[in-house]
Amino acid sequence: MSARIHSTAVVDPSTEFGEHVEVGPGCVIGPHVRLGDRTRLIAHVFIESHTEIGNDNTVFPFAGLGGTPQDLSYRGEPTKLVIGDNNVIREHATLHRGTVRGRAVTTIGDNCLIMGNCHVAHDCIVGNHVIMAQTATIGGHVQVGDNAFLGGLSGVHQHGRVGRHAFVGASALMTTDLIPFGSAIGNHAHLGGLNVVGLKRRGFTREQIHDLRAAYRLLFAEEGTFQERVDDCAEIYASNPHVMEIVEFVRADAARPLCMPRD
Repeated sequence: MSARIHSTAVVDPSTEFGEHVEVGPGCVIGPHVRLGDRTRLIAHVFIESHTEIGNDNTVFPFAGLGGTPQDLSYRGEPTKLVIGDNNVIREHATLHRGTVRGRAVTTIGDNCLIMGNCHVAHDCIVGNHVIMAQTATIGGHVQVGDNAFLGGLSGVHQHGRVGRHAFVGASALMTTDLIPFGSAIGNHAHLGGLNVVGLKRRGFTREQIHDLRAAYRLLFAEEGTFQERVDDCAEIYASNPHVMEIVEFVRADAARPLCMPRD
């Protein structure tokens, strides 16, 4: 074990350190915390308790990790926050532990960028390569898929879902579920199409985007009922994994309604 701990840091003796960890000035680390290899707490980071942080993470000043859930059901149970590898957590971001009424754990994946003043509430699941822009907030039990982008000042209502490769525009308030590859804008947010810019940046081919656009037009056309259109998509695109990901997302048992286009 090799860890560089600044003389002004306050570290609980139960803390577990990987190799080459750095704990900067003014940091406070509570009980039952593990810091993975090469993780850096730059300065004045507060980790309350029961938090596991993987390898190669960088946490900027005044971030608060593993905080007590803001849920009236919480009674001090030893729930957890688990953060993966290679994430950047910027200034004043807050990530809270889970609740026993939920999953008992809040989970952050790998290679995420969580910008300043963002909030990840209790029992959330944040996937890999997720970007939360300045002051984006997700409520309790929210699920955010891989490669999703949450714009600055956006918010996702508790129990909401944001699908993979989806885009939530700046200041948008999500009270509904956003399909994979979708783009939501407005307050309250509505479905404004596909996240085509994001798909191109992530290497989706022209043919893949064309198929997604065709399926989107079918799914949100005016003819027939929505359920009939979902079934038509499932039949026509049964061999297309990206379209079927949308179909399965729509068909899943969910706590929130689906984000739809404006009439």
